[in-house]
Amino acid sequence: MATEEARTVQEAYPMMGGDGLYSYAKNSTQQRKATDSAKELIKKAIAEKLSKEILQSSKTFRIADLGCSVGPNTFFAAQNILEAVESKYKSEGLIPDFQVFFSDHTSNDFNLLFTSLPQDLRYYAAGVPGSFHGRLFPKNSLHFVHSSYAIHWLSRAPKEVVNKNSPAWNKGRIHYSNSGDEVVLAYKAQYDKDMQQFLQARAQEIVYGGLMVLIVPGIPNGTHHSQSLPSMNLELLGYCLMDLARKGMVSEEKVDSFNLPIYNMSPQELEAAVERNGCFSLEGVEYLPLVVPNVSGESKINGQVLASHLRAAMEGIIKQHFGEEILDLIFDSYRKKIEENSSIFNFGKAVHFFIILKRISKNQLS
Repeated sequence: MATEEARTVQEAYPMMGGDGLYSYAKNSTQQRKATDSAKELIKKAIAEKLSKEILQSSKTFRIADLGCSVGPNTFFAAQNILEAVESKYKSEGLIPDFQVFFSDHTSNDFNLLFTSLPQDLRYYAAGVPGSFHGRLFPKNSLHFVHSSYAIHWLSRAPKEVVNKNSPAWNKGRIHYSNSGDEVVLAYKAQYDKDMQQFLQARAQEIVYGGLMVLIVPGIPNGTHHSQSLPSMNLELLGYCLMDLARKGMVSEEKVDSFNLPIYNMSPQELEAAVERNGCFSLEGVEYLPLVVPNVSGESKINGQVLASHLRAAMEGIIKQHFGEEILDLIFDSYRKKIEENSSIFNFGKAVHFFIILKRISKNQLS
């Protein structure tokens, strides 16, 4: 039975569904390249870190992809994991069944996801709607959890940043880039809370000896948020909204009451969260190639490609708050600003990192 925490309604703004011009399915090449880059790392992690006791005690190997969106990237990730586990089972003379759970918010386009399933499936597929900030699965039911480009999304924006009476009121901004310390601390506190909920839920769901792999768009250790590429990028989006407010197309109050529930963590911050939780051992951290979405590998920044990728991720949350009428204006303005400020890709700091965690009992910690 689901816990009360899991039943709590979370803010939910999934990636753009369908197969249209701005759909996530057509605008997630950066995520696909990260999945491809992680393939050998996953294979190595499973070969070296996955407990042999799991292979001997279960005839069905259960995999979950959290924040799966609509595909096709989630299918590539599932196949990479399956092949690596299958290879390890065969070395033990065993042949398991595989079950893959695709999980995302309830408003995710699961219809598109399941109509897009590969025809030559080698696993039993199931959808699990809900927020990964709470429990999604029965205790000790999962052997491998995967999540890519998802855990930087918070369960909600901090309440303080949209409260006029709070020292952390983030007036005129939609994110913590170049905001005061109070705003940054409010976001950090929300991240700390959400990450502990995430890890505690997974600790209950993953069997001892099971693995969790997280692919995270973040910032280098020691980087000030104002110098990070993700923050610079979202700051440009905020400028677009403020421009519309100055033109009277949206109210300033509407902008002031909108903050993105995103926190781009450093590897050290995630490692510290894992240590505080105490239910996982950190088995490795690797850095993936940082790729900017573009067209045909051209060196010049293509603003339309970047705007389409951002729209695939952000349209839902912006539409919910501001309405549909200004969407084209916002992202066309962003296209122009990103082309005018393309130098941020030269000096803005960012990392995409791959972290391997193994479920342990707390008395196994050294």
